[in-house]
Amino acid sequence: MPSTPSTPTPPIAPTSWAFAETYVAEDHLLTAARERAAEVGVTAIGSGGGAALRFLASVLDARAVVEIGTGTGVSGLWLLRGMRPDGVLTTVDLEAEHQRLARRTFTEAEIPAQRVRTISGAALDVLPRLTDAHYDIVFADGDKTEYSAYLAEALRLLRPGGVVVFDNALWHDKVADPAQRDEQTVAVRDLTRAVLEHDDLVPLLLPVGDGLLMAQLQTAR
Repeated sequence: MPSTPSTPTPPIAPTSWAFAETYVAEDHLLTAARERAAEVGVTAIGSGGGAALRFLASVLDARAVVEIGTGTGVSGLWLLRGMRPDGVLTTVDLEAEHQRLARRTFTEAEIPAQRVRTISGAALDVLPRLTDAHYDIVFADGDKTEYSAYLAEALRLLRPGGVVVFDNALWHDKVADPAQRDEQTVAVRDLTRAVLEHDDLVPLLLPVGDGLLMAQLQTAR
């Protein structure tokens, strides 16, 4: 029988989107970290995106994770709560003050100090110094114009079966609009295309928060 064209899924209602986004509630520790983020002008990942990161870290039984963009520890705390008890988060940020606030978040959450390695510096200076094929997850929430370069580093850093994740993959509803041609939008759009076309990646774009792009590095076949 000839195939029938699929009917487009109607847009999700704002009330349903809000329900899904806050389905997994944040506790007072995450709320405090988010308030600190607002005070220093950092846009932290939303609760829906954070829950997705925790879920992914749990499913992968993640032992080693790289985070690009420490912020004040919101996404880092979500990741740590999904990782195995001996897992280590390596988190990179240009702003030493942001990392100081993130360490406060982790201390308040009683995360052992040996489980977090904070590195202050530019991501593209730090990432090349990290160990090849060692990490379960690489999570990027840094400079959007560097996203394609982060992808190249992630492909080297991930173990087979590991997952790279990019926040802001919809970039304020601009990526899907071809009329939007500013540098950051084009960079994120180019990234989504590169991930989709890469032979060794299994991609997934989730409409969570401002968009969460995930891709698993396939094992040898």
